[in-house]
Amino acid sequence: MADLQQLFQLGQQMQGRLQQLQTELAGRTIETSAGGGMVRITADGRGTVRSVVVDPGVFEGHDAEFLGDLVLAAVSEAQRRAADLLQAEMRKVPSLPFVTG
Repeated sequence: MADLQQLFQLGQQMQGRLQQLQTELAGRTIETSAGGGMVRITADGRGTVRSVVVDPGVFEGHDAEFLGDLVLAAVSEAQRRAADLLQAEMRKVPSLPFVTG
């Protein structure tokens, strides 16, 4: 029964650490750009986009599809970096021991 109690405590510790990790990631900033800086995205470590900055020059001689492509590329890169950050941080969290019956 002691093993079950230890496993339960480890699970609670892991849950607390994961919640702490989510909070930490929310406070981190990721910045990406596309089109040579024509579109800049700022996101948090969870991948939530916090700001989009578009250089006014992107409107000169380009169509809406071009702008959409740049925004999509920058957002996708920010989300990829956030996922990479999460994976790196998750590797630091100890896993639960394997329990056999």
